[in-house]
Amino acid sequence: MTTTNTIDTANTTTTPAPAAGRTRLDFAKAAPKAFRALIGFDAAAREGLDPALVELIQIRASHLNHCAYCLHMHTNDARKAGESEDRLHMVAVWREARHFFTPKEQAALALTEAITSVADAGVPDEAYEEAAAHFEETELAHVFALIFAINTWNRVALATGKVAGTDERRR
Repeated sequence: MTTTNTIDTANTTTTPAPAAGRTRLDFAKAAPKAFRALIGFDAAAREGLDPALVELIQIRASHLNHCAYCLHMHTNDARKAGESEDRLHMVAVWREARHFFTPKEQAALALTEAITSVADAGVPDEAYEEAAAHFEETELAHVFALIFAINTWNRVALATGKVAGTDERRR
């Protein structure tokens, strides 16, 4: 079995890579209604959110889920939207580099971590309350939806063996 190493700020893990030459399910073709529904959910989640914040959330969840495909896609999207290299490099270690991020962005990143790792400890009241202090209710609901969406996209990409650097939205 071929493996690739992925690095998280907390530990190093080895994640199995798709077998060489093996094609996995094309989710978009096999379940087009489900795929289109996910695209619609993702688009609805983003409504009213700052595009830079959207990318920070998607990048952090992709780090946590070890999704190289989505991480590559969203760091490129962030660059195209004008995000700085400094901030992109600091997303994985934002708690140690808070001065790169606004208090609102920090609250969103903490909430992203809590929701993405929900099986570990639920969503702590502190993470929720900090986010609620920075986002009005509708905006917070959209942040939640965006976190749900990127976690789903990460799972789709990982389960179907998407390869980083092959952004299929550009086809």
